[in-house]
Amino acid sequence: MKPYETLSETEWMQVERIHDLLDEGEIEEARAALGGMLRKRPGQPDLRIVEATLCLEEGEPKEALEALRGAERSADPAHFFYLRAAAAYDLVRFEDALTDVQRAIAVHPEYGYAWDLLSRIQEHLGQPEEAALSAAEAHSIDAEAFPLPLAVSDEEFDALVVTSLQELPKPIRAKLDEMPVLVQALPTREMLTAEDPPFTPDLLGLFAGRHIFAENFSATPSAPGAICLFRRNLLRACSDREELAREVRITVQHEVGHLMGLDEDELDDWGLA
Repeated sequence: MKPYETLSETEWMQVERIHDLLDEGEIEEARAALGGMLRKRPGQPDLRIVEATLCLEEGEPKEALEALRGAERSADPAHFFYLRAAAAYDLVRFEDALTDVQRAIAVHPEYGYAWDLLSRIQEHLGQPEEAALSAAEAHSIDAEAFPLPLAVSDEEFDALVVTSLQELPKPIRAKLDEMPVLVQALPTREMLTAEDPPFTPDLLGLFAGRHIFAENFSATPSAPGAICLFRRNLLRACSDREELAREVRITVQHEVGHLMGLDEDELDDWGLA
């Protein structure tokens, strides 16, 4: 095994700049900057950590896991375990994610991001009480970065969904009479892994089934589709009731767009993204 060669002070400054670019949403520029560093120091563990971070920002958890191979000796083992847990979580490997995020917390007990991730993992593993305690721990570490999930009753949430549906154009509402709009706590593992790569477990809504323009007189009858909204994820994603109402409306509109057969670009053009 080659000896671990740390980054120089100048290189660490370059890494900080890459993180700044990520914070600013300049992913392509961050990728270019990292590429230059990797060409000079291929396989360097701390640069692998940065590469994994970039892959997760780009929605590529499999590539993030690959980047983390050989990064075990990085300068920040807690961050290594956290990133590996985050990648496993995005791949719906909740048990693997749980093991690694607990390792991250064991190394760095004040790691707010790890406690927040642990809370989400525990939700999907059917451990709501443990999830609430982990969310509270993250909140105690940094209340602004990790607000507690909104406390909204099922009835109040359902009323927001009804309002958002009433705001849709009448022809679309007529179609929804034939297609259920369901609210459930979280997406199931089967829902998330129905496609490859899987959907993120933090999914806010999902349309499953044939879109309405796929129907024709010769079509073979099939089970109707459904629009699903995931209450726990929506409550985590919003800081107050006003934001929740807006996010429910946006999510309903987005999934109705899929019902109409629109792709992501068309959803954006129609203002449904």
